[in-house]
Amino acid sequence: MHKRIGPTAAAVLVAALLTTTACTGTVPPDAAAAGTTPAPTSSPTPSAAPSAGASSAPAAPVPDTLRFTGTTLAGGAFDGTRLAGRPVVLWFWAPWCATCASQAWTVAEIAPKYRETVPIVGVAGLGEQRDMKNFVTEFDLGDMPQIDDRKGVLWKRFKVTEQSIFVIIDRDGKVVHQGFLDGESLTARVTALAGA
Repeated sequence: MHKRIGPTAAAVLVAALLTTTACTGTVPPDAAAAGTTPAPTSSPTPSAAPSAGASSAPAAPVPDTLRFTGTTLAGGAFDGTRLAGRPVVLWFWAPWCATCASQAWTVAEIAPKYRETVPIVGVAGLGEQRDMKNFVTEFDLGDMPQIDDRKGVLWKRFKVTEQSIFVIIDRDGKVVHQGFLDGESLTARVTALAGA
């Protein structure tokens, strides 16, 4: 079942896309200010909260941490508000990063298993789109959302300054972890969140 995007949500999406700035691998001060605060909104949009097929029945309130949009590497629109009501893992990676490559095997293994309970969303940056797409193909990551963040908007918003960082957000929208995780630690955290 597909839901229509209302005119207000479409306007917010267009405004967010138009305000992005170029990223050269560093965070320019003026862009950081633009990317770290969520788009102002006068009313929450709980109807856009869970995605179709999500395991949560009632619409969850949308925390500020999930009020972001982006474009996937496949060219589709991504709306963070659809993740509301569930714990979420954001994985900030770069296509040339050896550590990211070693973590990719674990991410590819656990992401499908926890897709509905603890979604893992890749946030690719610090590289060229062609290289990002090759990385996703090489490590079989195509079944999970991969946001193309070459402009660094989400990296700045979550204050990520280096690649291979996991940001774990609990079901209430609170960031409960931000930093490096090896495969075993990531698996343990996601398993615990799925059972909580």
